[in-house]
Amino acid sequence: MTSVSSVHNFKDDKERDIFILQSVRSLCEGNNHYISNAANISALLFEYIPNINWIGFYFLHNNILHLGPFQGKVACTHILVGKGVCGTAVTEKKSQRIANVHDFPGHIACDSASNSELVIPLWYNENIIGVLDIDSPLFTRFSISDEIFFTQITAIFSEHSDFSFYSSVIT
Repeated sequence: MTSVSSVHNFKDDKERDIFILQSVRSLCEGNNHYISNAANISALLFEYIPNINWIGFYFLHNNILHLGPFQGKVACTHILVGKGVCGTAVTEKKSQRIANVHDFPGHIACDSASNSELVIPLWYNENIIGVLDIDSPLFTRFSISDEIFFTQITAIFSEHSDFSFYSSVIT
């Protein structure tokens, strides 16, 4: 694993995003344990992505999303599939980009400061095994470009993490 220094002056968001993608690859190379990779990715993203107040992973088991590594305030430990933004991402099998979480039916408010949310499904062998959840205190914080960027991160994460044990627990 390569250490990532936090001393950077990026000229723009594109340069920052390239740095983050390279860093995610670097952190995951040579380490295939999904918890270690999720922990390092959460920390890296929380440090470098502006205007977010929570970021982390939930992993699916028996139709429940269980809290994994994250950065931010104490979080909900489990979310039923189909409930909240995270559970909806699993049910609909697609990312959820929510401009105002207070308008989302059934939103689960783990942090009252959150006003917008982006949830990206995690895929393994064509099955959803969890989600990457990102919250912001700003309304309409996340763009389609953010969705694409975080989808790239989840692809790198899935590519470098061993989820072979999931074949027996996916529901």
